[in-house]
Amino acid sequence: MPAPPVIHELVERFERNKEEYKNNDYKEARLRQEFLDPFFKALGWDVANEQGLAEAYKDVVHEDSLRIGSDLTAPDYCFRIGGTRKFFVEAKKPSVMIKEDCAPAYQIRRYAWTAKLPLSILTDFEEFAVYDGRVKPSAKDKPSSARILYITYKEYADKWDEFASVFSKNEVLKGSFDRYAEKGKSKRGTAEVDTEFLAEIEGWRMQLAKNLAERNPKLDERALNFSVQRIIDRIIFLRICEDRGLEKYKRLYDLLELKGSKCYEQLGVYFYSADQKYNSGLFHFHKEKDREEAPDELTLDLKLDSEVLHGIVKRLYYPESPYEFSVLSADILGQVYEQFLGKVIHLTPGHHAKIEEKPEVRKAGGVYYTPKYIVDYIVKQTVGKLLEGKTPKEAAKIKVLDPACGSGSFLLGAYQFLLDWHLDWYLKNDPEVWANQKRPPLIGITTYKPFSHKGFAPPPPRNV
Repeated sequence: MPAPPVIHELVERFERNKEEYKNNDYKEARLRQEFLDPFFKALGWDVANEQGLAEAYKDVVHEDSLRIGSDLTAPDYCFRIGGTRKFFVEAKKPSVMIKEDCAPAYQIRRYAWTAKLPLSILTDFEEFAVYDGRVKPSAKDKPSSARILYITYKEYADKWDEFASVFSKNEVLKGSFDRYAEKGKSKRGTAEVDTEFLAEIEGWRMQLAKNLAERNPKLDERALNFSVQRIIDRIIFLRICEDRGLEKYKRLYDLLELKGSKCYEQLGVYFYSADQKYNSGLFHFHKEKDREEAPDELTLDLKLDSEVLHGIVKRLYYPESPYEFSVLSADILGQVYEQFLGKVIHLTPGHHAKIEEKPEVRKAGGVYYTPKYIVDYIVKQTVGKLLEGKTPKEAAKIKVLDPACGSGSFLLGAYQFLLDWHLDWYLKNDPEVWANQKRPPLIGITTYKPFSHKGFAPPPPRNV
């Protein structure tokens, strides 16, 4: 397959004005609009959503600018098939030396590894690098680590057939992308993010259990299990909120400046303020009207050494953390927690903590998690059928129950389906009218954003 004329035109234009583009004043946003958007459009991707597809099924998702680390932003492009992520593309302006700079490589690898994507791309158009997302990233890695392809703009035309056979939309639909990724699956150093994150939080559980048992001798097994689980859940929740712009970035990281009892006391302040903000069962510290669940009157008064918290917090932030929480999906978290909840903390006669597998899990031969594609299919065939022909007002009467909840994969799948369905319904039924309501279910976007759907987007959630 020869390179289409637009690729030759892009290459010639870049060569002709190379000095201007490599100037530090030439911004990434311009590069994306002038070079990368038409580049991937030439590969068959509907970059601007010209088909007008619903949000859940757009080919390409252009991420909001979101500061989530040391000069890091969310992935610039996410390429999808039927709403399922296939690969990320992180764009840099041409003044960045992709071949030699470690930071951009570590950035895209953290995104891909956390999202469990086998391949992802780093490019400034002048340079084009493909990374294996299954190799666990480290800030100490060279930029060439896990890099499986590197070419420059001068090679695009000659290698177009080879490149398009993997990354064009048509070939991705045919399975070429998956087959290409599968070739390197057994490569040394590959590690699944759910396995690694499970090992991480299991280590935190052991450290917390030992320290809490030692510092709080009156804790029984039930209270110890509850406390450890709640502390881990709350920390992870708040850390994810930071990366998604719901909390001030590095708020938890500030705990590293506190020693002794003040560290956990301040963490308790964060937990308590989260109760006021999110009104969630995860943060429930005082009695509420019409709420049967008893409040947590235990964990905020516990004693916990700052060294334990410092060790956990350090592993949650760049550069020590290989995880990028802005792209860590609920599906991956669900898989981790299904496994995590298969073990329990026991106390020895000397009040020392130890971790053991639950008897029912041992008897069943392990914990089993329902794959996302099965969840999506069942939700579509149940909730989807119930929504056919309904309006949002009628849809509000639908109730969803999962009696064997586990990590909540079916409920989360149903919630996401409802969000997507509502957005699609409003966009197809006079969106301007809905955007002008007193409490609009849809918000009109006045500034240019190439990823918006016909100039509209859903409003931010009022409650979490």
